Amino acid sequence: MKLNDRQIKNAKPAEKPFKLNDGKGLYLYINTSGGKLWRFDFSHNGKRKTLSIGKYPTVSLVEAR
Repeated sequence: MKLNDRQIKNAKPAEKPFKLNDGKGLYLYINTSGGKLWRFDFSHNGKRKTLSIGKYPTVSLVEAR
């Protein structure tokens, strides 16, 4: 299910970091201090890679997509 701005703004930190998936490898990583980071998981030459896109709200949902 695709994320929307309300879900992102309402996401609160937890005891452990967690992900809010947007689909096709894009997700918002929320750390224990409340920081929100856009990341993208993909495969290259059979190896899993993670690309850090930027911090939310500096990088918006539309820009991350």
